[in-house]
Amino acid sequence: MQAPTFETLRVTVDPDHPVATLELHRPDKLNALSRQLLSELVEACAWLDQQHALKTVVVQGAGRSFSAGFDLGDFSNPDPDMSPRDAADLGRLATEALTDVRQLTVAAVHGHCVGGGVVLVGACDLRIAAADTRFSIPEVDLGIPLAWGGIPRLVREIGPALTKELVLTCRPFDAEEARSLGFVNRVVPTDDPEADPDGGAAARRAATDLARELASKAGYSLRSTKQQVNAATEELVGTRRNAADADALVVAMGDPESREVSRRYLEQRTRR
Repeated sequence: MQAPTFETLRVTVDPDHPVATLELHRPDKLNALSRQLLSELVEACAWLDQQHALKTVVVQGAGRSFSAGFDLGDFSNPDPDMSPRDAADLGRLATEALTDVRQLTVAAVHGHCVGGGVVLVGACDLRIAAADTRFSIPEVDLGIPLAWGGIPRLVREIGPALTKELVLTCRPFDAEEARSLGFVNRVVPTDDPEADPDGGAAARRAATDLARELASKAGYSLRSTKQQVNAATEELVGTRRNAADADALVVAMGDPESREVSRRYLEQRTRR
């Protein structure tokens, strides 16, 4: 089975188990979610969805973090071949593609998991976080709404009040709090920094072990369970009415007050 190649992703297949790994691979940018990465994620999920022999997929980030979130610099530079609205909609398309992929997905989270990265983790079926993971959702401080279907996903996972708190205050939260809120399934201790300077080995190892364990079960039951749970959660809080999220992003990026809020926030971050 020959996995496709991408510039911002690495897709590999375990030679001994029906398990694939999908790695965000922009380590020099902390796996910030650029237009190219999101487009390639849609393509990678389309390929995975055709691989009936694969049962599980580990979703992880290369280097020191899972993802620094929305790549503001990339999206601030217009693409002559893509309208601003279409660019703003890429995150929704990537998130839905990851949700719908036929395999069970297991997120291995470490380091920073920010904004759109949190939404991608929420699109995975199971989630394991290293103890030193730091989650944050800074979109409101950046003058933009949380998009890509992030609001209904969070409401579904942690409830409306906590969603409002975390999204509106933009305060960071650690792996243990994420577990207590029900956002991650398991927290694993980090390895010795000297043996694992990037800090993600323990989460990747635990996610791979879980993915292999699940892949030893009957594929029909795995897929049927995923479909039934996803159908039930869609009835509780639907995530498929979020095409307008792209319009909200475009409006925010052109709103003078929102741009000023973003400028002040980024200035404060630079001074720290």
